[in-house]
Amino acid sequence: MKIDLGSCGASFAVLCSLALFDVQAANTVYRCPGNVYTDTISAKEAQERGCRTLEGAPVTVIQSVPPRTESKPVPAQAGSTARASKGRSEAKVDPNDQRLRDSDARRILEAELSTETERLASLQKEYNNGEPERRGEERNFQKYLDRVAELKASIARKEDDIAALKRELAKLPQ
Repeated sequence: MKIDLGSCGASFAVLCSLALFDVQAANTVYRCPGNVYTDTISAKEAQERGCRTLEGAPVTVIQSVPPRTESKPVPAQAGSTARASKGRSEAKVDPNDQRLRDSDARRILEAELSTETERLASLQKEYNNGEPERRGEERNFQKYLDRVAELKASIARKEDDIAALKRELAKLPQ
């Protein structure tokens, strides 16, 4: 279906372009000193502040949220030495609670260390001092060499992981 608007169509096009121009003028984005982007100030205010207009693609500005400071309530326990003093946002952790946390961390790290040590031992057994047994699918010698190199790299990674776990354990109090 075709509609012939004649002279009405031309005036409609002019009105649309004026409306579009008006919307673009209303949404001028300014970049002010300090990397502040705004479209809520007038051209005169922008000039006074030393702001420049942005040309080209539209800019999306998202207002950031200031980080929250987390203050956890301290449970009121009989004999607890943790007390919140006036003016401090966080209370000191009870020494018994800290010992429990440290022992849990030590237990977790030791368990992880033992599993990584077992994995390293199995990798070293498979590696067989650089001469692992060839598999049936490794008729191509390059596939065998690739697997050997991968095993060697895996062993190096496991050794690094074990060293890192030992360093973390050394940081914890006994």
